[in-house]
Amino acid sequence: MLQVSPRQRARLAEIIHNLNDRIAEARINGWLGEVQGLQVSLTKAREKLAALDRSLQRACGTDHGVTDLGMPSVAPPRA
Repeated sequence: MLQVSPRQRARLAEIIHNLNDRIAEARINGWLGEVQGLQVSLTKAREKLAALDRSLQRACGTDHGVTDLGMPSVAPPRA
């Protein structure tokens, strides 16, 4: 999978905005096949943006997710 450069985040957001506009235009004109194709592209662009944001959070140390490691079990001492 290709990774988006963090410097291109604004461009990716612009692409998403443009796709929304193109979907609206296609709906107005009744281009149902075009709407469907653009929605697939929009979904993938949103997923790419979300993945980029997650990677930026990890890189900046702002991801404060908690991982439950469970409770360790301790064996009784041997005689």
